[in-house]
Amino acid sequence: MPIATTSVANRQQAATKDRILDAAEALFMEHGFEATSLRLITQAAGVNLAAVNYHFGSKEELFEAVLTRRLDPMNQQRLARLDRCEAAAARGPLSCERILAALLIPALELARDPERGGADFLRLIGRAYADPAPFIRQFLSAQYAPMIARFKEAFARALPHLPRRELSWRLHFIMGALSYTLAGTDALRIIAELNPVETDNDELLLRRLAPFLLAGLTAPLPELSEVTRELDAALPPAA
Repeated sequence: MPIATTSVANRQQAATKDRILDAAEALFMEHGFEATSLRLITQAAGVNLAAVNYHFGSKEELFEAVLTRRLDPMNQQRLARLDRCEAAAARGPLSCERILAALLIPALELARDPERGGADFLRLIGRAYADPAPFIRQFLSAQYAPMIARFKEAFARALPHLPRRELSWRLHFIMGALSYTLAGTDALRIIAELNPVETDNDELLLRRLAPFLLAGLTAPLPELSEVTRELDAALPPAA
């Protein structure tokens, strides 16, 4: 096959793949993984089922590809920003504010960029993080693991008094709060009685979330006996 013909065919295949990814991203964000059928995706993308199978294999693999397309660059930007901050600080530990900024700013930049999915993709990440499907949890754990490990080490240097187990819990809560906030659920409007002008603005949400996360990271170690006293009293005795 002539080189020119091959090049045209490759561009056509790349364009088809992008159409499928764009359609799947929009539908997964709107309906969730389970409620989005391959038939809906093929109709929205203007392709047949064979094209989806050729490029991605299964709905699960397509969902992973949708996330990977945006997640990998964002996490690489987070690591690159953290690397630059650490290089500027020489051998000294970074402040929690700088580390948290390295985590949040790439997400904010993505929210501002519709070419990379924008705010809709951040909401998809939030929904995926809360999805009970085992394959999604396993996939996200693998995708986030290198990035989380690097940030955990940075936070450990910034908070040397904090036991590693406690730091792990706090990072777990950070990722959960970040994902829940970006998911754009109606619960936020119900609980906080906020209007869409506030809840649909991802920049405003991240700016409001940052001091809350920072306070949680740097909070004194809890007195577990005091924190759990009422819970212990409310629970039935162990068998």
